[in-house]
Amino acid sequence: MIHTNLKKKFSYFVLVFLLFAVICVWKKGSYEALRLQAKEFQVSRLAVGSGFQSMSTSSKQDPKQDSHILRHLRGTANVRSPPSSYQVWDKDSSAKNLNPRLQKILKNYLNMNKYKVSYKGPGPGVKLSAEALRCHLRDHVNVSMVEATDFPFNTSEWKGYLPKENIRTKAGPWRRCAVVSSAGSLKSSQLGKEIDNHDAVLRFNGAPIANFQQDVGTKTTIRLMNSQLITTEKQFLKNSLYHEGTLIVWDPSLYHADIPSWYKKPDYNFFEIYKNYRKLYPNQPFYMLRPQMPWELWDIMQEISPDWIQPNPPSSGMLGIIIMMTLCDQVDIYEFLPSKRKTDMCYYHQSFFDSACTMGAYHPLLFEKNLVKHLNEGTDEDIYLFGKATLSGFRSIKC
Repeated sequence: MIHTNLKKKFSYFVLVFLLFAVICVWKKGSYEALRLQAKEFQVSRLAVGSGFQSMSTSSKQDPKQDSHILRHLRGTANVRSPPSSYQVWDKDSSAKNLNPRLQKILKNYLNMNKYKVSYKGPGPGVKLSAEALRCHLRDHVNVSMVEATDFPFNTSEWKGYLPKENIRTKAGPWRRCAVVSSAGSLKSSQLGKEIDNHDAVLRFNGAPIANFQQDVGTKTTIRLMNSQLITTEKQFLKNSLYHEGTLIVWDPSLYHADIPSWYKKPDYNFFEIYKNYRKLYPNQPFYMLRPQMPWELWDIMQEISPDWIQPNPPSSGMLGIIIMMTLCDQVDIYEFLPSKRKTDMCYYHQSFFDSACTMGAYHPLLFEKNLVKHLNEGTDEDIYLFGKATLSGFRSIKC
């Protein structure tokens, strides 16, 4: 009897052990299958990204063609396709999207109101279609430079310093132009060849080319600089970086101040340095942006923004975009709207990190990005993969 009970117990034990072993083997097989599937999916995503980018740099950057290539690569993959929608900048972003630190900074600037802004126009929150907004910008933002006939630049003190040619006869018109931000996300982008494939390229401030050609290209047609750079950059008069292409400098004025008022009270007094540069390089085109232009642009941004924005002038990036929309039929803007490479690193050539460089602190960057996203005629894939937004120039639109 005891012998029989032992045999039964032993049989139960063997049965339980075998069942346990079967479960373990099944789980391991399932895990390996899932792991391999995940690995294949990851590899396929990398293939899609790199294939799309390499084709882009050798093409004429037609967004429809780029989308076709992406769909083809997805279709030929032997795994489940990646999601068709890409998380990119939301054109309806508001101050609620700012972190608490940046929200506090925005409130401080609103209270400070350094430039005596007294906006009395419509808004905030006026809804305009992309077409209406484009026409609104064309008709109300006068992109022009200070001229030798403007007082006090028509006095003997300034004789011979300002360029004789109007910028619109010196620069452009061009068909396809690139505006290259200085964003940290341009680093390792491999966009250099694509950028150089444009008829004209605008860059900002002291953004270098040397050692970054693969990512930012080699061509510089226009360099837009703020007055702070001119007055603080010790090598400005000597650095060959500033000797290529057409130079434009801008300086913030009080809200809608005219040229004589601005001249008496510039934000940064760069006028003597400007003269010294013109003495050294009289043949290089070097213009001053008319001080009213940034505030004409600011008014429209405030009109359409969902919140009250910083009462400070737009960024150099936003000014450069509008300048090129005036001179070009099509403008491709790189890493103004952040791509999948988004980073808190402010500049591709410096290791400085701050989320304000993307979301805005002094400049109303968040609201500038809303405007560009609203006007974008490219695809979300372009933004996600390349950080590229495509806008029609004012010359090619009908209002």
